[in-house]
Amino acid sequence: MIARYHAPFAEQGSHTIDADIANRLLKVALGKGGDYADLFFEYSVSGSYIYDEQILKSARRAVSMGLGVRVIAPLGVSMRDIPSRYPVPVESLDVEGEAKKALLERADRAARASDPRVIRVDASFAESLRDILIANSLGHMARDRQPLIRFGVRVIAEDGGNRQSGSSGGGGRMGLDYFDEKTPEAHAEQAVQQALVMLDAREAPAGEMDVVLGPGDSGILLHEAVGHGLEADFNRKKTSNYSDRVGEEVASELCTVVDDASLPGSRGSINVDDEGQLPARSVLIEGGVLNGYMQDRHSADFFGTTPDGHGRRQSFRSHPMPRMTNTMLIGGTDAPEDVIRSVNRGVYAKKFGGGQVDISNGDFVFSLTEGYLIEDGRVTAPLKGVNLIGNGPDAMRKVVMLGHDFEVSDGIWTCGKDGQSVPVGVGCPTIKIAGMTVGGTQMAGG
Repeated sequence: MIARYHAPFAEQGSHTIDADIANRLLKVALGKGGDYADLFFEYSVSGSYIYDEQILKSARRAVSMGLGVRVIAPLGVSMRDIPSRYPVPVESLDVEGEAKKALLERADRAARASDPRVIRVDASFAESLRDILIANSLGHMARDRQPLIRFGVRVIAEDGGNRQSGSSGGGGRMGLDYFDEKTPEAHAEQAVQQALVMLDAREAPAGEMDVVLGPGDSGILLHEAVGHGLEADFNRKKTSNYSDRVGEEVASELCTVVDDASLPGSRGSINVDDEGQLPARSVLIEGGVLNGYMQDRHSADFFGTTPDGHGRRQSFRSHPMPRMTNTMLIGGTDAPEDVIRSVNRGVYAKKFGGGQVDISNGDFVFSLTEGYLIEDGRVTAPLKGVNLIGNGPDAMRKVVMLGHDFEVSDGIWTCGKDGQSVPVGVGCPTIKIAGMTVGGTQMAGG
């Protein structure tokens, strides 16, 4: 299966929407009044492949195209120069479907050959190329072509009636060159290893104890429990725990939190936001002190500041709102092994599953898909049924050690907010939190 991709907005001289057309449409949009208007053109092609039980169960291709108009003195518009954070040839989406099926087959073969206890393997591959054009009544016009891929493997292993699952996935704003760095076989090996480890997992302890978060993937806790509260619309409405607290100490002095759209190839990176603003690195918390919020145009007008490139929307059918891109806790100076060694009894959180967060106060519950017991400064038994229960701002104040092993998670995360979903990235080093409630089935002293 092959579908040639044609980018109607991408190249000067070949696009179907130019500055003259944009000016005329903006005049119509502002014809009955208004202080601001913008146009959001989008052309997106996507594909997905699901390989289940050694059969290609589904192959899907979709095209979406449309225009969103928002009206909040028209001026002439001119094209803005934007950075290039994910250069990728369009041809990567034009590769035959058989080549993508072969990637899934490689993962399936590798997982099944790795251990006889593997009884089921599922693999998936999804890709999209989103072509957007934004024009507004401030005179700005920008185009962007946003590639995105995601690959995933899930396995089930069984031993004596005990079944456990493992998974691995990744991707980002790139093409099939992703597999030059992380092969299907590597994902299969990681998924199998997790499933086999969990076959020996013991019931999780329960109670208050130290928790160590592993690098990279654990950034999702920061994203959910802290990041959403730093989006400006929640603070404009005063529904965030961080409302009216700029300049106050809100975390341990070890903590500096940034949102950075400029990471090359990362899942949350963007060259331009969906309001035509050029995003950069925003320092949200510095040395434990709240610096500011992530702004879109509406919230920036309210706070009397400038938009900083966080206006994002799911598609032309949606309105923009402040959203995270790549949200990260910057690394510290501690050796990761020293962080583990400092814990007498606690939990090492390596991979996260689902979770729930109350934005108004930061209360959260997260489940772990891979976690381990720490005993006498050593990582020992794998644990099952682990839940981390706490409060985002409180957990940030309890950060007492930060590793120098900062990592950005491989590109798997999608963030939902008010019915809209956008791709995001997360990152962090090894983190020690002094005291968090662990939900399990055994008392902490048992």
